Amino acid sequence: MIKIALFISGRGSNMKAILEQCKNGILSDIAKPVLVFSNKKDAVGLDYATMHEIPTISVESKGLKRKDFDQKVLALLEPYNPDYIVLAGYMRILSPILIQAYPKRIINIHPADTHLHQGLDGYKWAFEKKLPKTKVTVHYVDEGLDTGSIIEQAEVDLTGVKTLEEIESRGLKVEHQLYSQVLKKILIQS
Repeated sequence: MIKIALFISGRGSNMKAILEQCKNGILSDIAKPVLVFSNKKDAVGLDYATMHEIPTISVESKGLKRKDFDQKVLALLEPYNPDYIVLAGYMRILSPILIQAYPKRIINIHPADTHLHQGLDGYKWAFEKKLPKTKVTVHYVDEGLDTGSIIEQAEVDLTGVKTLEEIESRGLKVEHQLYSQVLKKILIQS
């Protein structure tokens, strides 16, 4: 089994979808979640992970320099020895020290085509541009902001949406399915 550490900052809806696939779905014979980590002590997703008997750690990142914080994170990861880090709504930019410790082994999902939009608010960007469709991107994390090699993308049809909430709802459905499918492909090849 490939050991994965999931990183979250909030409710962890992608983490929940991945944990479900690890327990009863397409990742059940492939991935073993060894840790859910958050940079926010009050991240709602931590409670979900605890209920499902996945170890959790949280360290508040506010006020810490990226390098110093990520040095702490590396030390915390050591006993869990994850093969991959899966960013599932982790809202902090990683420093080179963490990225270099896990080259091509940190994976992220982004709510836009990373060629067109990087950073926060991908669905808001699509809504404001009145796009008829957008994409969700799964990519490796490099030292840029959403600039890592694209692993796979999936289209989100925005036809008829009237609100940002509708776009987010449609997008999350695609994210929750795509992320586990892509993880399965990557982990099988490991």
